[in-house]
Amino acid sequence: MPPAASRPADNLDDDDYPAYTMGRAADMLGTTPAFLRALGEHRLITPLRSEGGHRRYSRYQLRIAARARELVDQGTPIEAACRIIVLEDQLEEAQRINEQLRTQGPGPQSKTSA
Repeated sequence: MPPAASRPADNLDDDDYPAYTMGRAADMLGTTPAFLRALGEHRLITPLRSEGGHRRYSRYQLRIAARARELVDQGTPIEAACRIIVLEDQLEEAQRINEQLRTQGPGPQSKTSA
């Protein structure tokens, strides 16, 4: 039996598996390959490359690209849309960490020497 990471069915469940070609990703998002390239140029998403050098996108990256498209469609410049998404992601991570710390309760009190 092949290792878990190489079984195709497992890859279908992996949000980070680069399953989509640029053309397919653009079709799914209702956008153009140029838009996806622009997101890469602004370092919002970095697609993996196939052995032949073609860009491949994961479902996670497609969700980010869809959010960028939503902002751009609302009139936000692409540079600003990329920054907004990065800040949203940082806020979400900070809130997740804050919630973890809250559920852990107070930690040991640190003693300071006088």
